[in-house]
Amino acid sequence: MKIVAAIGIGLMLLATAVVLAFVLMGPERVWRLFGEPDLGPVSFEQLERRTSPNDALACPEDVCKAPADIKAMLYPAAARELRIAFAKVIASEPRVTTVDSNAAMLTDRYIQRTGRLGFPDTIVVKFFDRPDGQSTLAIYSRSQLGESDLGANKARIERWLSKLAEQVQPVE
Repeated sequence: MKIVAAIGIGLMLLATAVVLAFVLMGPERVWRLFGEPDLGPVSFEQLERRTSPNDALACPEDVCKAPADIKAMLYPAAARELRIAFAKVIASEPRVTTVDSNAAMLTDRYIQRTGRLGFPDTIVVKFFDRPDGQSTLAIYSRSQLGESDLGANKARIERWLSKLAEQVQPVE
């Protein structure tokens, strides 16, 4: 009985320490203890998906060798114009920070944090010109922490693409 009580007290102390860390340090500093929140750039052409289910990919078939979760659509705008429309999508999203923006490469990288605990996810977006003034894009979203994201990365990409379709209607 004393062992069970000691374990219970130990767990309560640990939980209290975690709560205090979040209050005193804030979630961004706490999660940084597990590594940088920005997981860095990716090459869509060379991308290899994670073995854990905590990432999601939307990509044109002719760009990514990795299997995509979401089919990338064509848009009736040049890649630079599509990137500007996508910036409006990002501006409408909560808790998003731009980590890198490369106009020459038409690539942007963001971190979006979850609402309550501030878990960081890194999202890389690249825009591609297509013939006849059209364009498409690739989006790779991945979590820094956890084995599973419960579908959050895929839901994010779907939400962002839905918002983008309000700005620029995809080609059917």
